[in-house]
Amino acid sequence: MEWRDEGIILGLRKHGETSVIAEVMTRAHGRHLGIVRGGRSKRLQPVLQPGNSVDLVWRARLDEHLGQYQVELLNARAGRLMESAIGVHGVQAMAALLRLLPERDTHPRLHDAFAIILDSLDTPGEAGALYVRFELAVLEDLGFGLDLNECAASGSRSDLIYVSPKSGRAVSAEAGAPWADRLLALPAFLPDRSKACTDAGMLAQAFRLTGYFLNRHVFEARGVEPPISRESFCTAALRAMPQAGHEHPSVQDVIS
Repeated sequence: MEWRDEGIILGLRKHGETSVIAEVMTRAHGRHLGIVRGGRSKRLQPVLQPGNSVDLVWRARLDEHLGQYQVELLNARAGRLMESAIGVHGVQAMAALLRLLPERDTHPRLHDAFAIILDSLDTPGEAGALYVRFELAVLEDLGFGLDLNECAASGSRSDLIYVSPKSGRAVSAEAGAPWADRLLALPAFLPDRSKACTDAGMLAQAFRLTGYFLNRHVFEARGVEPPISRESFCTAALRAMPQAGHEHPSVQDVIS
């Protein structure tokens, strides 16, 4: 068995004296593991860093075997990512999300989005909003996608400011007014891509929204805790955004 693909390094673990098992998000073969012989060498260590894009050749006797990788560097992002808290925690948080997917299931859209966001993590004003859209895409691929394009009650596509915590569908200001205290806030930049996430308050609403549905449908359902890397990324991203009021939102309010 043999295939060639491009992928992004998610993580490593030691294997024997000199080798590693590389976990890679590939474009055509999903999240896939393989042994890299000599992966702990001075030549390969800089290549096998989380966030780097690599060209891969995978070989195994049978398809279900772990197999071995041959790797060549395509895009060395890791050094730049390690220069900021947003970069360090961002790659870890997205890797944790991708580990929610079944191994070897293909998700080319998530691979491509992962690469685009990694290349944007050094732009603090964009990083948080892009990450939220990544969480929405992961929820959709897991079968828990949100419908943020029209009001669940009226079908209206305007003035969408709430999300129902039960259905995951948007609700307009008028339709949601009687139940406003029971609904989740929908920041304007999510249903309308022409609008930007302009301040920490909007970003906090977005983190709270995706965090609610990740907790409800994924983490609690699987009996696992949310990854600490998400909290760390939320903290860094909120600190990098302009303040709408006098203080930044509490990250505990965002992730709970």
